[in-house]
Amino acid sequence: MIYFIGAGPGDPELITVKGAKLIKEADIIVYAGSLVNPEVLREAGPDCEIYNSATMDLDETTEVMVNGIKENKKVVRVHTGDPAIYGAIQEQMYRLDKEGIPYKVIPGVSSFCGASAALKRELTVPDKAQTVILTRMEGRTPVPEREKLAKLAAHQSTMVIFLSVGMLDEVVNELSQHYPSTTPVAVVYKATWPEEKKVIGQLDNIAQLTKDAGITKTALIMVGDFLREDRDEESLLYASHFSSEFRQAKDDKKCD
Repeated sequence: MIYFIGAGPGDPELITVKGAKLIKEADIIVYAGSLVNPEVLREAGPDCEIYNSATMDLDETTEVMVNGIKENKKVVRVHTGDPAIYGAIQEQMYRLDKEGIPYKVIPGVSSFCGASAALKRELTVPDKAQTVILTRMEGRTPVPEREKLAKLAAHQSTMVIFLSVGMLDEVVNELSQHYPSTTPVAVVYKATWPEEKKVIGQLDNIAQLTKDAGITKTALIMVGDFLREDRDEESLLYASHFSSEFRQAKDDKKCD
C-alpha cells in the first residue's frame, strides 16, 4: 500500500495524527522537499529511506514507489497542505493504477486554511461572502478558458489565489476588471511557518506593498470583503431568534 499524505501548511504540529503515524511507520518516504517542512519527517525511523522529489521527475518518483511495494515496504508520499489541491497526485495515481498497486490518500490542512487562521478571518461572512474560489493565475501551466482569473473575479466572492504571487501585477490587472480598486487583499507568505509574513492592503496598492516586503514566492493571495475590519455581521447559526434542529428560538417577550 502506498499512502499519499497531506503534510499541512508548514507547522509540523498541523499534520494529522494519521499522517504522523504513517510517517513514523514508513520504510520509504518520498516528500516534496521544495514545499514540505522537513520537520514533518523528524519522527521517521532511522532506517527509513527518504527521497526529495524536488530533484526527481515523475518517472523517478514512480520507480521508487513501485520498487518499494515490490520489496514489500510501506511507502509514504508526502505532499504539502492537502494533496487534493495543486498536489499533482492524480498523475501519480494513474501510474499506480497501471501497475495494479493500491493506494490511499490521507487529507491534510491546506495552506489556505493556515493563511485564513494567520489573518484571523473567516472566509465566509454573512452578507459579504458565502463562496470561496480556490484558483491560480495562468502561467506556464494553462488554465481552462472558462476559469481565467478575470472571469472568476466577476463573482466578487472570496478568492484564494495559489502559485501566483510572482505574477502579482498581472493578477491585479485581471482582478481589477471586476473588483473595485479598494477591495481588501492580503498576501500571506509561508503561513504557519516560523518565518510567516503577512501583507495587507487593497487591490490598488498590494503589488507595491508585497514588493516592498520582499515576497516573491511561496505565498497565497487572498481577495475579498471578508478581510474588512467591520465586525457587525453575525450569522443566524447562533442567533437567539433562530430555531434549529437542536435549539428552539427564544421568545423575545420571555427574555425581558
